Amino acid sequence: MSNSPQSDPSLQNKPGSASWGFILFMLALTMLFVFLGNWQMNRLQQKEAMISAVAERINLAPAPLPPIAEWVGFDPEVYNFRPLRVSGRFDHEKTVRVFTALEDANGRFSGPGYWIVAPLMLEGGGVLFVNRGFVPEGQAARFADGGAGPRGKVDITGVARVSEMVNSFTPGTDFENRIEWVRNIERLKLFLDPDTRNVLPIYLNADAGEAGALPQGGETKLTIINRHLEYALTWYSLAVLTPILLLFWWWRNRKNPG
Repeated sequence: MSNSPQSDPSLQNKPGSASWGFILFMLALTMLFVFLGNWQMNRLQQKEAMISAVAERINLAPAPLPPIAEWVGFDPEVYNFRPLRVSGRFDHEKTVRVFTALEDANGRFSGPGYWIVAPLMLEGGGVLFVNRGFVPEGQAARFADGGAGPRGKVDITGVARVSEMVNSFTPGTDFENRIEWVRNIERLKLFLDPDTRNVLPIYLNADAGEAGALPQGGETKLTIINRHLEYALTWYSLAVLTPILLLFWWWRNRKNPG
């Protein structure tokens, strides 16, 4: 009697193409979970560095910006959360309203509204965008199109911040109404004259003014959410669980072939 593949015991426990596909899929999942865990650990280190930088810098005395001749190679991260003191003149005609929903405000106003962001023509040359502060939605119109704002030379202190990130969910710029959705320097620069040069890659959150005054400054958020260790442990747990499930599946198939 000839042995068919179905009756040969040596072939019954060998995985078929579908089984190999499942094994490779589970191994790929394990590698993916390890990669995501490692990525979260890298993000943890970055976030801890940011928290450390905030703690070190935020209580420093306001410092001046370097002269414009030294802006080549300007590193925004060096100034992130650094108190600054600047002088210049606002170009209120180039004011941009950046939509926001302010929560846990330091001042009396909160809820839907806008950051009033205007370019400051620095006394020593160059341009720095200044977030003058928050204005409730119903009162924002008077700050548009060169509206309310100090004229002439001004001295401003505040906290430097790097550009906010743009992602696939960020709405497009509303050039007609001069409305933005993120405080991103590259997008804000599009509201300036095309020949404008030497725009710093940071913006300045102005300090609070008189109580109840608008725009409401002093709203820099210093609380940084850091859950990357939690996320990393979740991915690593899945990376451990996946091969365990694969071994259980292999043991069950070997115990109950067919």
